[in-house]
Amino acid sequence: MVVVKRGGLAIAGALGFSAVALGAFGAHGLRGRLTPALLEIYRTGALYHLLHAVAALAVALGGERLRRGRLILGLFAAGVAVFSGSLYALALTGVSALGAVTPIGGLLLLAAWAMVIAEAFPSRGGSAGTPP
Repeated sequence: MVVVKRGGLAIAGALGFSAVALGAFGAHGLRGRLTPALLEIYRTGALYHLLHAVAALAVALGGERLRRGRLILGLFAAGVAVFSGSLYALALTGVSALGAVTPIGGLLLLAAWAMVIAEAFPSRGGSAGTPP
């Protein structure tokens, strides 16, 4: 499935690129402009963003062996957008109501990890797919 791998690499690359850019912006552009508490919220968003970019890269590279690779990548991307995006927005605006959206992103990330776990078990057809 070359299409899944290329698309997955594009998603992982975009997540990684944006994580580094937004992390650098937070580290260099926001220090002294945000309260320590808001800066910590921003850092949490950046940390989860970067960690899940690496996870998405692993899924993209192993995509040919995964039954649900596209779904996992989509959940990681959506989870980062909602989880980290809401934390970035909360930190930059101070609007605490944005924190209510963050758990939705967390659930999307958890769903992606649950799908990774599911890859370890055989499908209903009885085959566990390609062994590692």
